[in-house]
Amino acid sequence: MLVSGRKGLLVLCTCFVILSLLTVPSDGSSNSMEDLNQSHNKTGHPLQLTPKAAFQLKLHALFHWSSFGFLMPVGILLVRMSSKSKSRRCVRVLFYCHVISQIAAVLLAASGAALSLMHFENSFSNTHQRVGLALYVFMCLQPIIGFFRPERGAKVRSLWFFVHWLLGIAVCATGIANVYTGLRTYHERTTKSVSVWTGLLTVEVSFLAFFYLLIDRWSYMIKQGHLPVEQLRPNDNHRTYPTTLRKELAMVQE
Repeated sequence: MLVSGRKGLLVLCTCFVILSLLTVPSDGSSNSMEDLNQSHNKTGHPLQLTPKAAFQLKLHALFHWSSFGFLMPVGILLVRMSSKSKSRRCVRVLFYCHVISQIAAVLLAASGAALSLMHFENSFSNTHQRVGLALYVFMCLQPIIGFFRPERGAKVRSLWFFVHWLLGIAVCATGIANVYTGLRTYHERTTKSVSVWTGLLTVEVSFLAFFYLLIDRWSYMIKQGHLPVEQLRPNDNHRTYPTTLRKELAMVQE
């Protein structure tokens, strides 16, 4: 039952991606930014975006920001939280939240890619477009690896976990970097300021990174304020209390 559910989700995601890509017009007549990009390359003047082209560009940025800059990092945080939880119910809830967030991230990224292919110039002559294409390929590979994970206890489980973890971190980090590259490319072609959006993205990423590191140390921090009673009592056989406390107890005994 679980395997069939995974395959169903995989088929659903695959169909959505294929349908998104099939909507790309074959005659290229709807590339609303192609002439503007060519004009910019020839004259060196900033792009003059039409309201429709500006909206499409902002929608493309929103899709990829939401995917690579928010949902993918949140999915990683959810898995990290589940590894620290002792409740089986909590682990299950966090796991399914991870799956949902990652599927939503893939669908949003696919929508952004389809929007780019339908309406933008795609000569892949800049870093943002090249990295975006590579990201799209590896992003589609990641859910396939996730859906066909081995059962716990299997010999290949450790290898699968390493590959899935490494690829997820790499796609997420590269995707965030590409959002920054996209903002810079937008500024270079339109001369419009993106400092506010760059600052907001930096604050969001910094908070998520801080929370990611905090998860590992949270339980340890809590334990610092609750020293076990056993460590406060002298033990003739095994002295487990701290060195400083041992000195204080020795002074009291004298």
